[in-house]
Amino acid sequence: MTQAGDSTPPVFLVPTLPGGPTGLLDGDEARHAATVRRLRAGEPLVLTDGAGGLAHCTVESVRPGRHPELQLRIHRRERVPPPALRVTVAQALAKGDRGELAVELATEAGADAVLPWRAARSVARWDEGPRGAKALARWRATAMAAAKQARRAWVPEVGDPVDTRDLADRVRAATRALVLDAAAPRPLADLDLPDTGELLLVVGPEGGVTPDELATLTAAGAVPTRLGPTVLRTSTAAAVALGALGVLTPRWA
Repeated sequence: MTQAGDSTPPVFLVPTLPGGPTGLLDGDEARHAATVRRLRAGEPLVLTDGAGGLAHCTVESVRPGRHPELQLRIHRRERVPPPALRVTVAQALAKGDRGELAVELATEAGADAVLPWRAARSVARWDEGPRGAKALARWRATAMAAAKQARRAWVPEVGDPVDTRDLADRVRAATRALVLDAAAPRPLADLDLPDTGELLLVVGPEGGVTPDELATLTAAGAVPTRLGPTVLRTSTAAAVALGALGVLTPRWA
């Protein structure tokens, strides 16, 4: 995780990393590099394939215009392994841009995957038509942008939306599953947490998780837990929990 005020080189996402000593950055990423970041010859940048691969580069030249291109010199490659303990955030759909904010913050805080959840009290309703597809595309674009901002080698996968029955199946498949609930008797710091596998973190909507949903998820093996004495918005809860998990597990070791 990068720290505030960090001056490390910017990261750009590419489908595949260059195989030789040089490379070319084009398309939307080149446009962002040339016109937004205003990178020039001699400046460093990092390419990532979003799946753990990194290429540390220097800009050799910039071709401006409507379709800019950056010629790059590759200095070093590295492979960042996935964390031993993966955290998947099951994020309830939220109204307005709160869902996208939740994805952005969770990605910056280190979420390894995001699962949109059609919770009973979610105001937002993603249908299976164009509107739902557009909303899902926004979540995925948000995750990619946030991963680049955080200089992450891994871009979280944003899965297809699930209902509570599907989510219960994911709970059963996970190594450990937690449901954030302000009324839960046990705080997160008191739980036994795994060091490896998948930890599924369930975040409810603004109206909270319903008793029926909580019963379904706990019957599948999830543990209700709370973060602290205050109630957090659905857009910030996952990020706060991920920060706590970074300290309580080996994820930040």
